[in-house]
Amino acid sequence: MALSGPVLVVADEANDVCEALTRGGNLPMREVAPASAVTAIAKTKPSAVVLAGCPEDIANAVAAKVVKLDGPLVPMLALVDDSAPAFANALPIPADMVATRLVPRLRAALRVRALHATVLRRSQELAERLDTPDLPETDPLEDATVLVAGRGRNYPALTVAVGERMGLIGALSIETARSYLGARDIDGVVIGDGFNRSMVEDFVDELAADPRWRDLPVIVPRDAARDLDPERMPNVDQVSGDPQSVATHILPFARLHAFGSRLKRVTASLDQKGAVAAETGLLTRAAFIGELERAATAASRGAGLSLARLTFDCFANRRASMDAARITSRLLRASDIACRDEDGTILIAFPETDLVTAHVVARRIASVLKHTTLAVGAERTRLGPTVALAAFRPRDTVDTLIARTVDQRMVAAE
Repeated sequence: MALSGPVLVVADEANDVCEALTRGGNLPMREVAPASAVTAIAKTKPSAVVLAGCPEDIANAVAAKVVKLDGPLVPMLALVDDSAPAFANALPIPADMVATRLVPRLRAALRVRALHATVLRRSQELAERLDTPDLPETDPLEDATVLVAGRGRNYPALTVAVGERMGLIGALSIETARSYLGARDIDGVVIGDGFNRSMVEDFVDELAADPRWRDLPVIVPRDAARDLDPERMPNVDQVSGDPQSVATHILPFARLHAFGSRLKRVTASLDQKGAVAAETGLLTRAAFIGELERAATAASRGAGLSLARLTFDCFANRRASMDAARITSRLLRASDIACRDEDGTILIAFPETDLVTAHVVARRIASVLKHTTLAVGAERTRLGPTVALAAFRPRDTVDTLIARTVDQRMVAAE
């Protein structure tokens, strides 16, 4: 983990926090009074900040100072009462669970910091030789998507509360929630009312058994599941209250998880020397055209080549466009290549594939997108993609092949 500085504990007195950090091992720490916190941050450049009994104005000043620090992410954690987060940018730690929750949750946040440090270092090294992808500077919450499952009377209000703050996927059953976890990039899970205790416990146990969901934020109602070992899933909390409180509680977790997901996409782009777009997981348009030209050369010697264009009615929204592109990247076959075009449509090339086979594959991808992608807004309407296909002809060039997908008759996804 990237421990270039100490863990800064901001409190007048926080013996329980210091004891927990001491037991956690290899976590150097420094205590500082709230009045001196901002100055201490500038001098020590901490690897993380723990707010323990800190006034709101001091906490806001600390958060503003932390954001301005150069280098990798400095995560913030805050001790809270009644499981209600005190500050939007700080991961909440229930005050009565410091001994068990603080160190596992801190280590999970420091893993994101370590990944950020790696991305910054690799970007700097590659920038000397290649054009490297820039890390987006927008709030990661703009990319965050939270899965809300429930079927009780509070479920509609809970989905509204979450959807007002970040991307939302709703599920009326645990089975549907499971399917979305495999198909979408999920940055948090909220289990609402309407499910019995055994169903919730089984679902959380399944998440804990899969290393992919180790750091996934999960909120379940109080007394809806047994306490889970924080070392297995450090970001599981039991929270009951009004929907606004539950949505506010998961917000900092979702922001941090979305930032980690963003870093992983940038890492994949760096692995491919910038040929993969960090925001989508698809090829950049320049890399796509280069690959398409090589496929066209092979097609001119007798190998097949088909091209599909997926167009959406509501692609003015950035989130919906990026969601569709990221889902597409999961659905491609090993031989397929794709990019998100400048107008938001998705181009998919199928080398050595005839038009009939390409039509079947493209329609399958479009069908998945139709049933898993929602437009952002109060209506939450589904995005029904339309598909246009064209096969390579002997006299075609890359430009004429792409142009014919614009002119072809569109076929709606099933």
